[in-house]
Amino acid sequence: MSIDDAERSAVHRRLADAAWAAEWGRIDLQLSPLGLEAIEALELVSGQVALDIGCGAGQTLLQMAERVGRMGRVIGVDRAPELLDVARRRVAGRCEIELVECDAQRLDLPSASVDAVFSRFGVMAFDDPAAAFRNFRRILRPSGRLGFCCWRSLEENELDRLPLEAAGLESAVDPMPFSLADSQRLRRVLEEAGFDEIAIRAHDALVSSGDLEAMIPVLLSVGSLGKIVRENPSLRGIAEPRLREALAARGDPKRVSLQASVWIVHARA
Repeated sequence: MSIDDAERSAVHRRLADAAWAAEWGRIDLQLSPLGLEAIEALELVSGQVALDIGCGAGQTLLQMAERVGRMGRVIGVDRAPELLDVARRRVAGRCEIELVECDAQRLDLPSASVDAVFSRFGVMAFDDPAAAFRNFRRILRPSGRLGFCCWRSLEENELDRLPLEAAGLESAVDPMPFSLADSQRLRRVLEEAGFDEIAIRAHDALVSSGDLEAMIPVLLSVGSLGKIVRENPSLRGIAEPRLREALAARGDPKRVSLQASVWIVHARA
């Protein structure tokens, strides 16, 4: 990667982080049901130690802390200081929750130190997925559990596809969020990392950030269309009225829902 490409990538990451930090409440409302599917199957119990990869604004930290209790511990890892600032405010006073600012694929926690590794859409951007998951397996205790959700294909995800099609920008989509959409490749990555008892389950759900006026800013800030508009602000004036028309056609302006299609993945160290 050239210096110019690296600088451009860093700028785009900062734009993405700022967008998520600005819309964290609505994003949490949308994504929480998907993350909970992966959390519930981890079967966390009181006193365990759980690691949250890409903890973002902290909702999943609180959800796991409810399950491991005050005798347990939840470690949240994220590379975005803006999101960690939000998370710190939300978990203030919760001594069982610890936050770490770093790139999760280079996380240097002690070996065999946690009972569960979890992620809500925080595992799709690794440069070397097998190496990253191998590191997570090292951090897990023997028979510890891995659980996460990741996106299936763009074609299956109305949540991303409909806004892109409405705006007429589907040709500019970033493939990164869908890097683990191929379940066979995903299984190979986990097998190469040394995981056993791998279960990959398709899950579909209607998700929402609320009414029409709540969904529009979220879809223009994050997700596939959001990335394009963030990095090309001049397109917002074109995309927003088209998106508004498409969402209004759903028929219920008080709650606009779109289908999300994900993999719910679990494995054992």
